[in-house]
Amino acid sequence: MVKHQPLQVYEKQVFVSFVTGIYGCRWKRYQRSQEDSSRWECAWFIILCSSFFLLLFWTYFWLVAQNDFNEFNWSVYNRSGEWRDETIPILTSTTVGFSYITFLMILALFHISLGQQMNLYWVHKIGVLATLITTISGVVTVDDIWGDEWDILLVSLQSTAPFLHLGALATVTAISWLVAGYVVRRERSNFHVMVLLIYIVILLALYLAPLTFTCPCIMDRHSLRPRPDIIGRRGAPMLAPENTMVSFNRALQHGASSLEADVTISVDGVPFLMRDRTLRRTTDVSKVFPARQYDDASFFNWTEIRSLNAGQWFLESDPYWTVETLTARDRSRIGNQTVCSLVEMLRLAARANSSALLDIRKPPPEHPRYRSWFMDTLWAVQKAGISQKRVTWTPDTDRGRVRGLQQTANEKLSVEEIRQRGITSLTLHYSKASHKDIQEYLANNVSVTVYPVNDPWLLSVLWCSGVPSVSSDAPQVLRKVPYPIWLMSQNAYNFIWITSDLVSLAVVIGIFCFQKWRMSGMQNYNPEQIMLSAVTRRSSRDVNIMKEKLIFSELNNGLSSTEELSLYPENGYARYSDGGVSD
Repeated sequence: MVKHQPLQVYEKQVFVSFVTGIYGCRWKRYQRSQEDSSRWECAWFIILCSSFFLLLFWTYFWLVAQNDFNEFNWSVYNRSGEWRDETIPILTSTTVGFSYITFLMILALFHISLGQQMNLYWVHKIGVLATLITTISGVVTVDDIWGDEWDILLVSLQSTAPFLHLGALATVTAISWLVAGYVVRRERSNFHVMVLLIYIVILLALYLAPLTFTCPCIMDRHSLRPRPDIIGRRGAPMLAPENTMVSFNRALQHGASSLEADVTISVDGVPFLMRDRTLRRTTDVSKVFPARQYDDASFFNWTEIRSLNAGQWFLESDPYWTVETLTARDRSRIGNQTVCSLVEMLRLAARANSSALLDIRKPPPEHPRYRSWFMDTLWAVQKAGISQKRVTWTPDTDRGRVRGLQQTANEKLSVEEIRQRGITSLTLHYSKASHKDIQEYLANNVSVTVYPVNDPWLLSVLWCSGVPSVSSDAPQVLRKVPYPIWLMSQNAYNFIWITSDLVSLAVVIGIFCFQKWRMSGMQNYNPEQIMLSAVTRRSSRDVNIMKEKLIFSELNNGLSSTEELSLYPENGYARYSDGGVSD
C-alpha cells in the first residue's frame, strides 16, 4: 500500500524574508507564520504607532520652530549661563529617531498587508522604548524652559494646513487597503466593526477639516497689501554680532527700512545697546573684569563698557554657522567691534533715512539713574540729530513727558485701551497677533509690528494678514521673498478640496469592493487547485520542490505482484497508476 503525502511547493520569497527578517529577525520560512498576531505583539504595535505619531509631532514642531532657534538658545543661556547651540543635538537625535521609527512602522504595515504574523525583535523593542522615553523627556523639557513656543504650532497651521490636509488624506486613503483587507474577512467580529467605524469617522473628519481652517493666504490676490517693511532686530545678528555698528550696517545693506535695538542705561547715564542683563555672553568682560562678570550691565560706567570687545565672541562661538562665509576683512572688522552707544546707532539711522525702534530696559531701583533714565534717553535722541517722529520706543510709560516721540506698547490691548493711552502702534509677538486682531487694529488705524519673523512662511502669513512691518533677525533671508510663498483664491481652494475628497472617496470604495471580491474568490477556490496551478506555471528553476514523500508499507506480508511503481527523475514527480504508481 502506498501512502501519499500532499505535494509541497516552496517559492522563493525574498521580499517577505527581508520584511520579516529586519522586523523580527525571522529570516527562515519555518520561522514565519500567517496566524493572527498575539495580544502582546499587538500591544507593541500600538506602542510603535504611538512613538511614530509623537515623533511626527515633535519633528513638525522643530521644523516650524526654526524661526525661533535664537530665542531657544537664549532661554537655555539664561538658565545655564553658557552659550551653546542646543538645537544641533536636538535636531540630530530627532532625525535619527524619526527615521528609525518610520522604517519600523513601514515594516509593520507590510506585515499586515502580507498577512504575516508580527513579532518585533527584542532589540527593536528596546529601541522603540528608548526613542519614546527620549521624546517624552524632550517634550517635558521644552514645556518647562520654552513653554510659550507651543503657540507656533497653531500659527504655522495658517500656512501649512491645506498641504497637511492633502497629505493626511492621501495617507488615510492608502491605509484603506489594509483596513479593507482586515474587515472583509468571513469571520467578522465586533472588533472588526469597531475598526471600520473608527476608520470611517477619521475619513469623514478629514473630508470636513477644511471648514475649520483659517488661512490668510486663501484670498483674492488683488486684495493683497504691500510687502511689510523689514526692521533689523538688533541689526543682522546672523551676519555680525548683535547690537553692533557692523550688524546695523549689514541690516541696512539687506533692505531693512528700520533698526531695532535693546537699550540699557550705564551708571553714568549713557544709553548703550545690550540685550542681556550681564555682559558675559557678548563681551570679554570675564577677561577684563573677571570679578564683575556677573554684575548687571547697567552698573558699569561708559568708559569701562567701551573698553570691552563686543565682536570676538561671535567669531569664536559662531552662533549661526555663518563665520565661514565671512571674508578676512569682515572678520577683522567684527573682531574689533566695541559696545555700541545709542547715539551711534541713531546717527546711522539718520544718515540712512530710516527709523528706529528702541526697547528700553529701565534701571533697577537701586541704580543712580533710576529716576532720570527717560531724560538720558531723550538727550541721546536729541544729540543724534534724528527726527523724533522717526523714533519709537517701549515701554509706553511717562507719556506726559513725551513730546514728538512715538511710543508703542508691547502687549496685546483692546482698541478702547489703545485710545485711552493715546498709542498709535503696537509691537506684538507673532503668537499674540491673530488674523482677526490684525484686521481689527488696521481698521482702527493702529499700526502693528510683529516680531520675531525670520522664516519666509511666517512672513507670507503676516503679509497676507496685512501687517505693515515685521521685526527680523534675518533681513538677508526675508529679502529673498518678493511675494508670499503661496497665494490662492477661495474658489480655487474649494475646487481642490472637493475634488480631492471625491477622488479619495471613490478610491476607498473601489478598494473595499476589490478586497471583497478578492476575498470571496479566495474562499471559493479549492486549495488543491491553488497548489497544483502554482506547480504547473513555475519551472523547476524558479521553485524549490520538496519531492513527494512516498511511504511504502507492506500489507499482508508484502506488495502484490500487480503493484508497480515507476519514478521519473527527469521531472521529479511520481504519479499513481491503477496498479500502483505510474508516470
